[in-house]
Amino acid sequence: MAGLAESEQDAAEAPPPVPHVLRHRLSTRIWHWSNAIAVFTLLMSGLMIFNAHPRLYWGQYGANWDRAWLLIGSDDTRGYLQIGDRRWDTTGVLGRWEDGQGRIQRRAFPHWATIPSTYNLALARRWHLSFAWLFAFGLLGFMARAFWNGHVRRDLSFTRAEIAPSAIWRDVKDHLKLCFDHGGGYNVLQKASYVGVIFMLLPLMILTGLTMSPGMDAAWPWLLDLFGGRQSARSIHFIAAAALVLFIAVHLLLVVLAGPLRGIAGMITGRVRARG
Repeated sequence: MAGLAESEQDAAEAPPPVPHVLRHRLSTRIWHWSNAIAVFTLLMSGLMIFNAHPRLYWGQYGANWDRAWLLIGSDDTRGYLQIGDRRWDTTGVLGRWEDGQGRIQRRAFPHWATIPSTYNLALARRWHLSFAWLFAFGLLGFMARAFWNGHVRRDLSFTRAEIAPSAIWRDVKDHLKLCFDHGGGYNVLQKASYVGVIFMLLPLMILTGLTMSPGMDAAWPWLLDLFGGRQSARSIHFIAAAALVLFIAVHLLLVVLAGPLRGIAGMITGRVRARG
């Protein structure tokens, strides 16, 4: 009887189990991981495609002798990145670098950043186009599911209180203090970034990518008018890709600061432990 009483007392004194909060639905988790694979493959194969002509232009046309607003090149001794009239030395990283065998290469992006790692424009295009389908249809499916199951209305819509300047400033200060606990939901900065990326940046990348296809230009000539020509579409495509890389870098940094195991587990199981 004494042992039973002691076990009952220990059970009474034991802390209650930490509740788990549903953070990510199954459709969100599937899209997140499939999209991660597709995006990194597209970025790396896109850099190899860029290596074939490492210059960006505005307008309908662009060739070696036209004025590029951005170019990555090299001279006899160094590599450089040039934007407008400004030039920066990028030897060893961009324009001029050593490959795995110690040989000097004079291409825009190094072998470790591209798919494939050796120069092959045809193979890079195959990788790019194959994963572009996964990327585009995955995004379309996620959008349809997010509207249908209420994810957009429930988790990504803004309330009047959230968009008040004082509330936005409070969220900014919380992030600067590395305070990421918001009761299991998204704060206004997260909502703004996710809405901007999912419903603006990613569709922009898809449409500008389609504009660079001669077949799509013939089928949808309005794309050329929308983006001001194929070369402008190519420039916008790469700017959008750079913005996506910046978003991914910030996203990964915040995951690490907020607790990587908790964040990754939540994106796998869908649930996270509520902070006490």
